[in-house]
Amino acid sequence: MANVQKVTPCLWFDTQAEEAANFYCEVFGDDSKILRVTHYPEEGLADFQKDFAGKVLTVEFELAGQKFVALNGGPVFTFSEAISLMIDCADQAEIDYYWEKLSHVPESEQCGWCKDKYGLSWQITPEQRLAELNPAQFAAFMQMKKIDIAALEAVA
Repeated sequence: MANVQKVTPCLWFDTQAEEAANFYCEVFGDDSKILRVTHYPEEGLADFQKDFAGKVLTVEFELAGQKFVALNGGPVFTFSEAISLMIDCADQAEIDYYWEKLSHVPESEQCGWCKDKYGLSWQITPEQRLAELNPAQFAAFMQMKKIDIAALEAVA
């Protein structure tokens, strides 16, 4: 039996679903792809949706084997830090790569969290779980924006 993903995160965008999905696929590279793009129908829309006719409704895409749906739903809802996507990084170079690509709002950076140009929050962390940090390392971590593995190891 094929391994079917039972839970798929759906990300609500105003109008940038396709742009964002393409951006994320570019960031995550070879292991990522657009799976399907759907459009709003030309007829049968509610009055508040009339401007959506023919425009992109959803984009199904895959990042590193994880499926997502990006939805163009209008400006009603926006992202918050209550939901973030975690990236487990093998080393500092990988942390640096994702931070460079995704961090777009410097004032939102803290403890390995950053926000991209679409407002989506990311946690860019080393594979070593934060629960494994000793108290001195945890104190150093709390002062960081982008995680610095060497600095955490130096505190150990």
